[in-house]
Amino acid sequence: MIRRLRVSQRLFNTILHTKVTIFVNHITCDHLKNQKKNDTLVFPNKFRYPDVYSCTKMIQSYVRNNRLDNALKVFDEMPVRDTVMWNSMIKGCIDCEDLEVAFKLFDEMPERNVVSWTTMVSGLLMLGRTELAEQLFMEMPLKDEAAWNSMIHGYFVNGKVEAAVRLFHKMPSRSVISWTSMIGGLDQTGKSDEALFIFKQMLFCGVRPTSMTFSSVLTACANVKDLRLGLLIHGNVGKLGYLSDVYITVPLITFYAHCADIDSCCKVFYEKAHSSVVAWTSLLTGYSINCKHENALEVFSDMFRSNVLPNQSSFTSALNSCCELEALDRGKEINGAAVKLGLETDVFVGNSLIVLYSKCGNINDGLFIFKSIAEKNTVSWNSMIVGCAQHGYGKWALILFNQMIRNGVSPDDITFTGLLSACSRSGMLNKGRCIFNFLLNYKSMNVKLEHYACMVDILGRNGELNEAVELAKNMPMEPNTSIWLALLSACKTHSNLKLAETAAEAIFNVDPNCSAAYTLLSNLYAFAGRWHDVSRIRGVMKINGITKERGLSWVNLKGLRHEFYSGDKSHPMTTEIYAKLEWIGEKLKGFGYVPDQMFALHDVEDEQKETLLLYHSERLAICFALLCSVEGSTITVMKNLRVCGDCHSVIKLIAKVVKREIVVRDSSRFHHFKDGFCSCSDYW
Repeated sequence: MIRRLRVSQRLFNTILHTKVTIFVNHITCDHLKNQKKNDTLVFPNKFRYPDVYSCTKMIQSYVRNNRLDNALKVFDEMPVRDTVMWNSMIKGCIDCEDLEVAFKLFDEMPERNVVSWTTMVSGLLMLGRTELAEQLFMEMPLKDEAAWNSMIHGYFVNGKVEAAVRLFHKMPSRSVISWTSMIGGLDQTGKSDEALFIFKQMLFCGVRPTSMTFSSVLTACANVKDLRLGLLIHGNVGKLGYLSDVYITVPLITFYAHCADIDSCCKVFYEKAHSSVVAWTSLLTGYSINCKHENALEVFSDMFRSNVLPNQSSFTSALNSCCELEALDRGKEINGAAVKLGLETDVFVGNSLIVLYSKCGNINDGLFIFKSIAEKNTVSWNSMIVGCAQHGYGKWALILFNQMIRNGVSPDDITFTGLLSACSRSGMLNKGRCIFNFLLNYKSMNVKLEHYACMVDILGRNGELNEAVELAKNMPMEPNTSIWLALLSACKTHSNLKLAETAAEAIFNVDPNCSAAYTLLSNLYAFAGRWHDVSRIRGVMKINGITKERGLSWVNLKGLRHEFYSGDKSHPMTTEIYAKLEWIGEKLKGFGYVPDQMFALHDVEDEQKETLLLYHSERLAICFALLCSVEGSTITVMKNLRVCGDCHSVIKLIAKVVKREIVVRDSSRFHHFKDGFCSCSDYW
């Protein structure tokens, strides 16, 4: 009887102890979630049975909420601490990036196990302290497989691929986790071919892949576009019953998308109903990378209809499709959806919106989005600087660069390309020289071909042709076509035919079929009245099958793209467009406008030259937009070639006549025409 009473008492104490433990854990987590962080310290003191397990859970809760001081207070007040608690406290210090306290606790540990060592090694690798992690790893008295795997993973995270490979081959034994870590690490560091080789070695060694292994292998197949191996993997995962696993579905969709097999991509997705936002986003991105942007936007809309809320990646892909379609109105709708979901300050969504607004001619809205991003990264600053450069706002770009430096954000090669482009399009010769010289002496940056091309362009546009030639000749690398084209374009601006012929010859040595070089040289000869040479150049182009790109202008209106060629009469509203053009012509005569026949690059009569200029594609597009857009709204026209000087003068006058802002994006930059002036100040 007495023995039974003692057993019952022990059982009762166990139940009571368990209930108190659960209660303490629940209250602690609840108070931390509700930000009542100080109240949680009261609870352990209220109970008779504070145990190691409960306090360990409390420590973990505090660390998750970045309350390291409170976690250490609970730890210090515990009379008994087991190894699990020590390890949790050390991991907490590492998670809160307090290595000094982590090492102090590690040294004070009465008894370390392999988890203690692995926790320290993983933490050091996570914080980028690879040398210290290597030293600690070598000192480990006993290394289990998890320790080896952590070290390999850490090497990959810190970009030490060769060290990871060496360590992998030294492993005394490897499980499927080791092989999978190796495959994923190689793939994520741009060595997808080697990742697939490791996978084949794994199969040869008789190791059975898991769903995570197949996921990594499919991603590698996508990156190298290995359709044959990917199809084999697809067949195997089907036999093993992994197709319902989202970790397999998503890389399969990505794999087929990268291999341009969009039908298989859709088939994989629609084989089962998906509630995973990752699967939806993969399909959306698959359409986008295959230039099926309308389909991508339809998928984005279907997500809402299926009650799947898009995430940052979904918004980014959808906005990129809007950008490619130049669909500003649809982009604004997606912007509104992002605001409703609280993503208006997200850096990834914000960066995509900046690019969209900048590319569609609305730089002011791009700047507004930039200012609203909570935590700007390098891409944010670069997107805004490049946007300002495209619109000719060079001073804005320089101000942004100064703010970027003051905010402690390191510039990269794209930053300097944007800055030099801004100087080029704004005529800032001295600023351009200063930035280029700074770049030459910036030790953490390699000067690239595009930087030299921008500097040659700056010098050429400002008439410093000899200096531009010297820079091109004395570059540490061989000048490419873009550098000589920049010089050739400058020769056209400054009518230097002799140097233009030299630049054209250099281009033809590199690219004998460069259409842009033939066109520029032909135009130069036309400006000089050398019609025989114009005929010769056009003859060479005809013999070699080189075609000059036709001038094309277009307007996006109500989701439709309306295209116009020079003298085009294929549009359904041709009669109204030409009538509007005649009306504008009469108005322009009142301002004293006389067509500049120099820009009619054909050997024909003067009257015919005027007719050729009158029906340039951008003028037709503007007339259409005037007829179909809301009175007083801004008109945006896109053109594939550089706008000619006569059209530039005409559009300034049109903007003044109709009292509307007209934005024209040509192959060079954006032009904002308003009240008879252009934002480029006639410098483009």
